[in-house]
Order: sequence, then C-alpha cells, then structure tokens
Amino acid sequence: MRPPRGATPARRIFRRHWPDGLRRTVTMKAAGLRGRRPPRWVRTTTPEPTPPVIPDLVHGQFTASAPDALWVGDITYIRTWEGWLYLATVLDVFSRRVLGFAIADHMRAELVCEALERAVATRGGHVAGVIFHSDRGSQYTSAEFRALCEAHGVQQSMGKTGVCGDNALAESFFATYKLELIEPRSWPTRARTRTATVHWIEAVYNRQRRHSAIDMMSPVDYENRYWNRRAAA
Repeated sequence: MRPPRGATPARRIFRRHWPDGLRRTVTMKAAGLRGRRPPRWVRTTTPEPTPPVIPDLVHGQFTASAPDALWVGDITYIRTWEGWLYLATVLDVFSRRVLGFAIADHMRAELVCEALERAVATRGGHVAGVIFHSDRGSQYTSAEFRALCEAHGVQQSMGKTGVCGDNALAESFFATYKLELIEPRSWPTRARTRTATVHWIEAVYNRQRRHSAIDMMSPVDYENRYWNRRAAA
C-alpha cells in the first residue's frame, strides 16, 4: 500500500482502496492507518541587510495556465548523522514539476545557481520571459544569481521578507518531501540522503505522485496532457 521511497497521503490511499465513498477517517482508522502531519515551517535563508530592489510580480497568486510562465524556488535543510545537507529546487507552478534541483553541504549562491541552470536545461535552454519567484534570501539576491537570471531572460520576483506564505508553493513541496521521504527514516550519510532525494524527486514525485491540484495526475503526465492537447488543437 506504499509506493517506493515515499509515504502515500490519506487522500490517495482512500481513492485507491476505498472508492465507494466511505468516510476517509473512519475507514482508515478501522484499517489501522493514520495520517502524518507536515513539519512546522522553518526559515533557511537570510535576507541581505541592503538587498537590491526586486519587485513582487506574483502577489500571492501562484497560478499559471501554461508551462514556463511562473517558476518558484526555495532552499530547505536535511539533517544527517554526518551533518547538514541543503536542497534547492525550482518548480513549475503550472504542473508542480521539479524542473531543477541541487544538493550540497552549504547554502552559498552556487547552490541556487545550479538548481536554476538545471531547470533551464530541462526546458531546452529557452526560457526567456519566465517569472522566477523566491524569498529575499541572500542567495537569490546575490550578484551571481541575478546575473544568471539576466543571462537566460528570467524575470526575478520576490515576496515580503519574513512572510512564509509569500512563497507558499515552494514551501508546500518541501513539506511533502520531508513528510514522505525524510521524516520517516534515519539518514546516516550525506551520500545516501542525496541518492534517495534524487530518486524521490525524479522517479516518484515527478512521475508517479498524484496531485489534487492537477487533476490527480503526476507532474510529467499533466504536462504531457497539455502538450498533446495543444498539438491536437
């Protein structure tokens, strides 16, 4: 009843095993199952004391009608027995797909630069005009990251300092990642954590995990449906 390297949320368990409309909480309790709550949000980035002026182009409206209209990014941390690891991601708001990510034992600007470079590569190198929304952490306001965005024609957007809801979609992904992969297990080494994270993002989250916000499809399937409909129109 559990997919590889992840936990299945209650909604997906219910729809898969009890499609007859029984109450989800009562049915799961009778089956000896219990849902897990996502972890509390914790800040991982620090704003610069005198950051450059970057506007908020999103204003809390995390919606998109097509791929590559709006991306969001953030950084989270993972505790291992060897020390901390940091994961930076770039998600497409339209499909919830993780387009690029980077994992390292530091939070320097090159971490978010690598994640963005991988996202651009996933889209074939042509992403001019896409909006990239993040918090105002020093990694995203750094000269290196701003230059990278300019080189690819990416429009930066930033929410208010210290307001977690201003990047809610990126934070929601990390809550899912920790709930389904990280929290249920111990992580002795950075190498093992990195390998498991790569597998979970690429094989499970992007290609298998169904999302209620995208018609209970996986991100890759949702994008494929979009392009197939465009081709048939």
